Amino acid sequence: MKYIENTINVKLRFSEVDSLGIVWHGNYLKFFEDGREYLGLQYGMSYNDMHRHKLIMPIVDTELSFKSPLKFGNSAMVKTRMLFSKAAKVIHTYEVYNETTRLLAATGSTTQVFVNENMEMQLNSPVVFENWKNELDWIEA
Repeated sequence: MKYIENTINVKLRFSEVDSLGIVWHGNYLKFFEDGREYLGLQYGMSYNDMHRHKLIMPIVDTELSFKSPLKFGNSAMVKTRMLFSKAAKVIHTYEVYNETTRLLAATGSTTQVFVNENMEMQLNSPVVFENWKNELDWIEA
C-alpha cells in the first residue's frame, strides 16, 4: 500500500472537553480535519488550491474508534495518511496519540468522493488531482 503522511501536534483546550475533562468525541473529527488540511499544505494541495481548481470532495464515510482518553491539558499528536487510490476517491487514515501518556487515543478514517458543481458524483478523478498525485513521492508500505 502506498501513502503520504504528516504529523501535527495539538494542545488540548478547555473548550474541547466535556464536564468530565475528557475531550468530547466530536472534536476528533476536527483533529482529522486539521490533519487533512496540513497534509495538503505539506504536499502542495491546500484547501485554497482545491477551491481554486473547483475540487469538491465531500466526506461520504467516517470511522472512529476510541482507545484511551485525551484530557484537558494533554497534548495530542495526529498522524494523517492519504492512501493511494486508483478510484475517484480520497481515503485518509488517522492515528491520534496522547503525547502526555504516550498511549494511542483513537484511530479512524475518512473517505471523500469527487462531485461536480451540481453535486453529482464523478466516476473519474479530476485531471488536476491526478497530475498532483502523479508528482508525489509515495511511501511504500
